[in-house]
Amino acid sequence: MLASIPFPDISPVLLALNIPQWQFNLGNANFNLGGFELAVRWYALAYIAGILLASWMMRLAIQRTGIWPKGKPAFTEKNLDDLITWLIIGIIIGGRLGYVLFYKPLYYLQDPIAALRIFDGGMSFHGGFLGVVLAGILFCRKHQIPILPAADVMAMSAPAGLLFGRLANFINAELWGRETLLPWGVIFPGYDAQTCSNAIVGLCARHPSQLYEALGEGLILGVVLLYLTFQTPALRRTGLLTGIFAFGYGLTRFLVELVRQPDAHFQSPENPVGYALQLHQWGLTMGQLLSLPMLIIGLWLITKSLKP
Repeated sequence: MLASIPFPDISPVLLALNIPQWQFNLGNANFNLGGFELAVRWYALAYIAGILLASWMMRLAIQRTGIWPKGKPAFTEKNLDDLITWLIIGIIIGGRLGYVLFYKPLYYLQDPIAALRIFDGGMSFHGGFLGVVLAGILFCRKHQIPILPAADVMAMSAPAGLLFGRLANFINAELWGRETLLPWGVIFPGYDAQTCSNAIVGLCARHPSQLYEALGEGLILGVVLLYLTFQTPALRRTGLLTGIFAFGYGLTRFLVELVRQPDAHFQSPENPVGYALQLHQWGLTMGQLLSLPMLIIGLWLITKSLKP
């Protein structure tokens, strides 16, 4: 018998409130208000929790002046409130644009308005990362702040958002992995998740790739960066934390892509694995292609920051 874990019965919606429809007359005109459902979803809460926790971590780092070169933090607590606003905008716009351009460009080219329907789902980490980079650069230019020291404190806090985001992906039963016979395989609901070649008695277990990423790029990378920030002079090596974050995320994502189910539009009878770049029997998924620059840039920053 296949050893596997049933998917926990957790609704993607934490709280739903039905707003009744209200009709009133104004002169000869009739107006209708309400008549919709107001839902609080785990995914939205994950974004909020990640941003709040990251903000708290950055504030804590700023307050501890002793861990900074010459006792001078990259920016002030007053600047931090402005930075959070810039980062939220960068995450949302970058994440959505990244998904549209990297994963479904042809689909959204045919229906550009659909790209604006962000609540239908579809966010890219790599797009969000580029959005954060651009927002951080604009923020630093506005306040005349050196970019790399500011990037270090942002990188230190970033895994918090990744941890909550990947847990929300799991609750939503999305971005699951390839089929597996391993005992910790999860039986995700839905027709697509249950379409497996090795399914036994109608059940298909898959890698919980969301939890792999939550553990690697969220918890483990986060603990490493927090330890380096508050227990070592890492902030005095400008660019080190940014490099470790970029390399750590890139490596984790590259490896998890080996067991993560690719988007269906990348798959075909000639390309069953779903490579975005295929060379004979080998190839790279879109996630791996987008992670390669992070690996290279991260390694370069680490090497540069450790030079005497």
